[in-house]
Amino acid sequence: MGSEETSSRAALPPFEQAEPLGPQDAAFVRDLIEVLDRHGNLDRFGLCLLHDHFPVATDEILTETTDHEARTLHTRVEKKSRTRHNKPSQWRFLPDVHHSRRDEYAGDPYEVILVCDPYSGCPPRG
Repeated sequence: MGSEETSSRAALPPFEQAEPLGPQDAAFVRDLIEVLDRHGNLDRFGLCLLHDHFPVATDEILTETTDHEARTLHTRVEKKSRTRHNKPSQWRFLPDVHHSRRDEYAGDPYEVILVCDPYSGCPPRG
């Protein structure tokens, strides 16, 4: 699990149990599109299905790299203190919670859950 305990945030369901978008979410998606558009972020942010595959300790972070030639995306867990990945690419909203896995976002209403290293092929150059 890592040298620190996992975050105190609410547990996420395993992927197999996470409910994807469906017809019942149409009004929610329309409202979200309206808000993103109003703030000029429609082509900047989208949605991802929050879920767990395994525990990630508070001193760890998910990282992503891209192999441009193989056209593959790789995600793995690294220690925050040792990773070269520094560009957040996925966040989790934390209403009424003031903490984050990354110190520079502590106190913000979201948690960085995935970071990328622009110098290791993420995003791919070309």
